[in-house]
Amino acid sequence: MGPRLPGFASQLRHELCARNEAFARDYHFSHVKSYGAVPVTVYAPEADGQRHGNFFKSSYLAMMKRPEWARRMTKIHAQARRSLPRQDRPWKELDSCMSSDALLMNIFCCPRVCASKTIALMLGAEITDVPEFGYKARVPLLNGKSDRTEVDMKLGHLLVEAKLTENDFQSRENELVERYRDLKAVFDIRSLPTSGNQYVSYQLIRNVLAAHALEASFCVITDARRPDLLEACHTIMSCVRHAELRTRCKVLTWQELSTALPHKLQKFLEVKYGIAAPDLCNSFPMTR
Repeated sequence: MGPRLPGFASQLRHELCARNEAFARDYHFSHVKSYGAVPVTVYAPEADGQRHGNFFKSSYLAMMKRPEWARRMTKIHAQARRSLPRQDRPWKELDSCMSSDALLMNIFCCPRVCASKTIALMLGAEITDVPEFGYKARVPLLNGKSDRTEVDMKLGHLLVEAKLTENDFQSRENELVERYRDLKAVFDIRSLPTSGNQYVSYQLIRNVLAAHALEASFCVITDARRPDLLEACHTIMSCVRHAELRTRCKVLTWQELSTALPHKLQKFLEVKYGIAAPDLCNSFPMTR
């Protein structure tokens, strides 16, 4: 048995498992379920090449047309050998219904989303910005070199970290975090949360430092059902020294974002992820 997930992550994981088991069955998508007490639905591309159960159809077709987006689909599922049935095609990370990267691409690869003035205003982006997934940001180190930090998405001058069922923002040893050149200039390090000899929420610290180095903005998109992650975000951002940088850091929930999305995509997110905009009309059909 794997490690026990914290309460909010575990609850959301159970909900997504139940939703995707029904979703895959009702829409007859190619899929398997992982081994273990709480089986995770993992999808495979359909034989016609036009559909993949883990993706909104319009988003998937757009991904396949753009090579730099399609490459994101090739990353191998790290736990596939021990947790998934074997098949001819290797399982990929974005096949999993738990993938926050898949959720991010479902939204931002969908035609018209990034061109929406409302979405651009919510994020502080431009309607002409094109998403870059798995962006490698350089965070300066004390030794003059840089840490090649992977950011989930870069949208113009905005860096985005996406979260769904992940336990937390990870912890790292003090000496690893303190090698960053701008740590003390950007943060009140006495206020940063620690546990033993580790800094808590390392990913947030690193990404704020990346935004500082690039003179960019930073946004965390997480789920409203994860108050633990929301609290962690506010804790780290309250430790940023300068008001100007703090204003370039924001937290957004998938639910808030969904209010400005196309209606069919809203319905897809509601059925598959339980992500519902407050004013979502249940009468809209979901086209797959």
